[in-house]
Amino acid sequence: MSSKRGSDTGRKIVAENRKARFNYEIEQTFEAGIELQGTEVKSLRQGRSNIAESYAAEKGGELWLYNAYIPEYLQANRFNHETRRPRKLLMHKREIGKLAGAIQKEGKTLVPLKIYFNEKGTAKLELALARGKKIHDKRETLKRRDWERDKARLLKSHG
Repeated sequence: MSSKRGSDTGRKIVAENRKARFNYEIEQTFEAGIELQGTEVKSLRQGRSNIAESYAAEKGGELWLYNAYIPEYLQANRFNHETRRPRKLLMHKREIGKLAGAIQKEGKTLVPLKIYFNEKGTAKLELALARGKKIHDKRETLKRRDWERDKARLLKSHG
């Protein structure tokens, strides 16, 4: 598995999923190519795409990116693409097998982090193998805060 870490040198980031690091505990990152059609490359270069609500999944031995928003390229109306169509991700079969195993056996999730163009000008997707964070229960925090406040008032009035 080609793990990708470090700075974004030589990369032009087009879309970033900022909620992913908040909602998931990221364990390992990977790089995958994206199979694009027609005017999708031009739309990506304009930088108006969004992957905040997208997700990746394994289907039939292939990886797919679902719900990624790549807007229509206005100068080519006749040959435009669908904005939220599923897009195939390009990785080696062995890597896909390892990711699928981690998803099925360990209950992990594939989360898209960034779409970028590498130094060669190829569109790439940075994927993360992640585990969902436990959602914090605010009611317990509110109860504890109110109790601490009341306790301080009682101690102050009796002391």
